[in-house]
Amino acid sequence: MGGKVALAYSGGLDSTLISILLKEHYGFDEVVGVLVDVGQGEAEVELAKERAEKLGIDLRYIDAKEEFVKNYVHKCIKANGSYEGYPVGTSMSRILIGMKTAEIAVKEGIEAVAHGATGKGNDQFRLEVAFKYVGPGLKVIAPVRELNLTRTQEEEMLKKYGIEIKKPKGKIGGDVNLWSHSIGSGQFSDLKTQCPAEEYYWVKPPEEVPDEPRELTIKFEKGIPVEVDGITDPVKMITELNYIAGEYGIGKIDILEDGIIGFKSREIYEAPAATVLLATHADLEHLTLTKEQLRLKSQIDHLWADIVYHGMWLHPLRKDLDAFIDSTQKWVNGKITIKLQKGGFEIIERESPDALFAPEIRSLKSAGFDQKDSTGAVKIFTLPFQLYSKKGR
Repeated sequence: MGGKVALAYSGGLDSTLISILLKEHYGFDEVVGVLVDVGQGEAEVELAKERAEKLGIDLRYIDAKEEFVKNYVHKCIKANGSYEGYPVGTSMSRILIGMKTAEIAVKEGIEAVAHGATGKGNDQFRLEVAFKYVGPGLKVIAPVRELNLTRTQEEEMLKKYGIEIKKPKGKIGGDVNLWSHSIGSGQFSDLKTQCPAEEYYWVKPPEEVPDEPRELTIKFEKGIPVEVDGITDPVKMITELNYIAGEYGIGKIDILEDGIIGFKSREIYEAPAATVLLATHADLEHLTLTKEQLRLKSQIDHLWADIVYHGMWLHPLRKDLDAFIDSTQKWVNGKITIKLQKGGFEIIERESPDALFAPEIRSLKSAGFDQKDSTGAVKIFTLPFQLYSKKGR
């Protein structure tokens, strides 16, 4: 085939093997690896760079952590983004990685792009949507899918090439970004086996959790966290919160997940920062938005997470939903103080200039308004129920 191919490269098992196959099986002369830093950690990034040099990959490194936070994670927080209990971290990062890879290809006149997603999972949809959105004419190559490879076969092939895949931590492997860590996606084939403690990057096991609780204050402006425990940098507040909350055993997720193709898989995640920020944001919304806004927004939020999970980040509907969500967030301002403790946290203080909490009206301890004024409203409210009774409904 000859020529160049741009590879969405992480330095993990799949992309390492594929960088070899693209030359030896597909016949490309040069592999341009696009390594996008979405907060996977310095150890992961350095390992990927070292491996790229050994493999002869022409590497392009892109630090996209701040872009990932501001353009993706912040939208997720405002939308209370959770798909069946999963904060759609990989769902979002794959779009960004795919777009950056395709942008390099288009800019450098490379006609083909490749990825390491399997034909059984979700990432093939997310990455290829991004590829085609940026470069509609790009040729897409998916070796794991096209060669029908299993993970066992991949490991055996790498051994033949004399390459040992090592992870900075743990043995199972997975995908990590600053918003979530997916551990061994699709590799837990039973419903009983517990994920070993050493596989978690952030969440400590119960026996290592501190006995003393810790208070933490989170400040939001227009639905976005702007300060966490005194930290104001948008990237650092999330990366640090992963360790702070993880130290208390917060953020483990073990769910049965309905994938894009429709099959269920058992998925293990850790997401300490996401767990805390999504919960505190939702609580602040309940303090500042009306009942009617909350009712509609819960439906919008559910749809938002669903389409993001299903690889539709670039769909016009997601942008339309963001427009509604953003219109509500101008009121979501304030501070939430939580107490971290073994395995969880509780909200201990709420403060907002836009709070709709009005104890001077609602409290049973104050007069508020003349209660007799409610008599007529209650009578009218009960009239339909009298009719239902008469009609035997």
